Amino acid sequence: MADQTTALLILGASGDLTRRLLLPGLGTLLREEPGRPVRVLGADRVELSQEDWQSKVRDSLAEAEVPDAVAAPVVSGAAYHQTDLLERDQLQALLAEVEAPVVLYFALPPAVTVKVCALLEEIGVPEGTRLALEKPFGDSLESARALNRQLLRVVPEGDIYRIDHFLGVNTILNLIGLRFANRLLQPIWSAEHIERVEISYDETLALEGRAGYYDHAGALMDMIQSHLLEILAFFAMEAPATMHAEEIRGLKAQALRATQLWQHDPVAASKRARYAAGELEGRSIPDYAAEEGVDPERSTETLAQLTVQLDNARWAGVPFVLRSGKALGVAAKQVVVVFKAPAHVPDGLTDTSEPDRLILELKPGSVGLELSMNAEGDPFDLEQKSLHAELGKPRMLPYGEILGAILDGNPLLTIRGDEAEELWRIVEPVLTAWRAGEVPLEEYPAGSAGPDGWA
Repeated sequence: MADQTTALLILGASGDLTRRLLLPGLGTLLREEPGRPVRVLGADRVELSQEDWQSKVRDSLAEAEVPDAVAAPVVSGAAYHQTDLLERDQLQALLAEVEAPVVLYFALPPAVTVKVCALLEEIGVPEGTRLALEKPFGDSLESARALNRQLLRVVPEGDIYRIDHFLGVNTILNLIGLRFANRLLQPIWSAEHIERVEISYDETLALEGRAGYYDHAGALMDMIQSHLLEILAFFAMEAPATMHAEEIRGLKAQALRATQLWQHDPVAASKRARYAAGELEGRSIPDYAAEEGVDPERSTETLAQLTVQLDNARWAGVPFVLRSGKALGVAAKQVVVVFKAPAHVPDGLTDTSEPDRLILELKPGSVGLELSMNAEGDPFDLEQKSLHAELGKPRMLPYGEILGAILDGNPLLTIRGDEAEELWRIVEPVLTAWRAGEVPLEEYPAGSAGPDGWA
């Protein structure tokens, strides 16, 4: 942890991201690491008094149960600057008022972020300035590459922090220990022993008023491209020698470079659907196309499934099935490892039809093993028995973990530029096939498990 005070300057500070995620995350960080020197600054076009800004900071720290002695200097040092970030002179004046080192956190729409970065290239930033950017990183491979080139004209790659809050989720961090510090699992983490891997994030939530964003993104871009492929990279990467950020990010990028669509065919590798009217947890859910703010002609999917393969020696032939959807009957936020059947089961044992499985629950965090064992009653019958362990509760919110790493200048929990481009490279052929109507948009009733026939 650095001794020098770092300025966390939130651009777009009046928005929902700051109130709902950034300030609460910062609160949990300061609760767990009370000696951390940080000055919380906000900037936006909206008129906001210093008292109102300090009140926002104070309330978030109080909700996180930060001791008064820790919170008081942070609140008193908090400052807000009313600034039109797209006006060159105002942006330059803002930067002149902030003492280095500074983290510029872009809590802004992507299109605005690109314009602000172009102005920063003209103005210049203090040496050591770090840029923290929210997803999405572009809306295509071409735009992601263009954004990366723009960012590199402002600061070096080592000072760019592309945010995926999933990388701060306690369970994802536990995946590293489960894989690389476990003698039992480490030698069987390959195609020799694993039949398939399923990474899912199924939600019972419906649209919930998010049409403005979601109807332009859809399940594939909102979850699979943005988050689940990153989980795959952690799952499938080779063993690191150290936990150094560049080594881990390099191995993740290597795994993503090996990732291809199943059979190299976007039509065979993908499915899409959207929910129709139905009952969910005692509520009547309208047809997605009838939800307020939705354009039915956009054909936005609310459930997407993508099967990929890794063209390398460790994972050759193993399907990785990534799935995410809304308004489903059962929430399933997990990584499921399905193991191959044993090479031989002794004659005389009644074999089970169920494969052994390792289940990593993302929310809530837990690890389960489903293994073939002797059944109760006849000892020559086999059945599945479950072993289950709860993971330790997270010490802070995901944004707390991520902000702490950024303030320390450690990019471990963020995404490197080549990773961001690989994520788009993987899904772009699927988006092209969908826009051409080559993959049908199926339907499923809200509250169901999805369309009939989906695995």
